[in-house]
Amino acid sequence: MWVNTVAFSILDTLLVVAVAANGLLAGLFFSFTCAIAPAFRRVDDRVYVQAFRAINAAILNGWFLFVFFAAPLAAVVGAVLGLGHETSLPWLIAGAVCSALTFGITAAANVPLNRGLDQAPVGTEAQSRVARQRFENRWNLWNLARTITSSGALTLLAIAVTL
Repeated sequence: MWVNTVAFSILDTLLVVAVAANGLLAGLFFSFTCAIAPAFRRVDDRVYVQAFRAINAAILNGWFLFVFFAAPLAAVVGAVLGLGHETSLPWLIAGAVCSALTFGITAAANVPLNRGLDQAPVGTEAQSRVARQRFENRWNLWNLARTITSSGALTLLAIAVTL
């Protein structure tokens, strides 16, 4: 009995971390989708590149990186520990998959695009325009995808917690 109580407290803790971390990421990506990307459409190419490069540099901090890695880790480990909890297991697995997809999209699509923008030559207006054209629409599309997957992770894990 005591072992089950300890397992439940570890699972409960992991699920709280998973819900909170995935919620923070969903909020961040949603903010880009609904406010930052539309605002950036109103600025010229040089300002766009400068601002996005500043965001790329600022976001690589301990707080973001902790949440970015904790979200899928807590969700996946929570799903593994949730084996045997028939009621919430499908929700845990679906939430973990969405969280892992968010991580994968970011690592495979958004981060390489960020690096490309950071390394692009932008000494002239024409270079800034080319850098933006190679970046903006693809980055926004992948950000929308991770907005959807992170919101899905948050929703599915929250449902699992209530069961």
